[in-house]
Amino acid sequence: MAAGLWVPLLVLRLLLLLLCVEPWAEGGKVLVVPLDGSHWLSMRKAVQELHARGHQAVVLGPEINMHITGDDFFTLKTYAIPYTQEEFDDLFVLQNHLIFENEHFLKTFFKMMTIFPTIAAFFQRSCENLLHNKDLIKYLNDSSFDVVLTNPINPCGTVLAKYLSVPAVYFVRFIPCGLDFEGTQCPNPSSYIPRLLTRNSDHMTFLQRVKNMLYPLALQYFCRVFFAPFASLASELLQREVSVVDIFSYGSVWLFRGDFVMDYPRPIMPNMVFIGGINCANRKPLSEFFHVNMFSGVNCIGSNLTAIFPAG
Repeated sequence: MAAGLWVPLLVLRLLLLLLCVEPWAEGGKVLVVPLDGSHWLSMRKAVQELHARGHQAVVLGPEINMHITGDDFFTLKTYAIPYTQEEFDDLFVLQNHLIFENEHFLKTFFKMMTIFPTIAAFFQRSCENLLHNKDLIKYLNDSSFDVVLTNPINPCGTVLAKYLSVPAVYFVRFIPCGLDFEGTQCPNPSSYIPRLLTRNSDHMTFLQRVKNMLYPLALQYFCRVFFAPFASLASELLQREVSVVDIFSYGSVWLFRGDFVMDYPRPIMPNMVFIGGINCANRKPLSEFFHVNMFSGVNCIGSNLTAIFPAG
């Protein structure tokens, strides 16, 4: 009788030992709240890679958009926005023309000031429609997502992540006004970090350093117009006071679509990861010289995402 029981007990012990030793992993559920345009085209490659690693992705986008369409490696959920397709196209075609005009930065700045309130109102009203969509919010609550992947330039994704009590991973190129530095409590010396649109290098004359320090003050107008209403939305939704810095500091990991090979070095914090090579997903082969000497630091999709989102 004792010998008969010994064999099943031995088998059970071996099974328990295998359960402890075997590296078990389960694919997670990722809610993707993208920014439309070229930002989504880069993020889409990351979502495709997540799917290949066994994760489930749900992409949340407005019904009227440029590039956010369904695909077989994610589930697309859309929400209505208070704009027509014609209004949407007019707004973003005008914005793109300004971005790519080769003019003095001050002229570009003042042109942007004229249309920026309209652009800000578009994102804010679209976010309100999303957050007040009871059926969609119920679906998101019931889905129990593990993480929200979003571009914080449109803070709506972060506000949604805070409401769902889900960690946020930021997928971003840059943020004006140094809010990425404030959100991560990262050092931000104006003495050698060239500011956005100044066209300064990391070797600046005295006047260029002065310009480098003064220019961010002008950008405060944009940040106040664009980001402050999202703090109000978050405060209303969460029933407590939320500041703009609170919103940005919610990010658990910052994936920067840049690299020190192409950008100037800057201080970073432990939760900042540079994935500049994700922009070259459809890259053409380079010569060995260029690969070793010019682009050795550019990380393409597979390497850094493995640490952030392991295979399922």
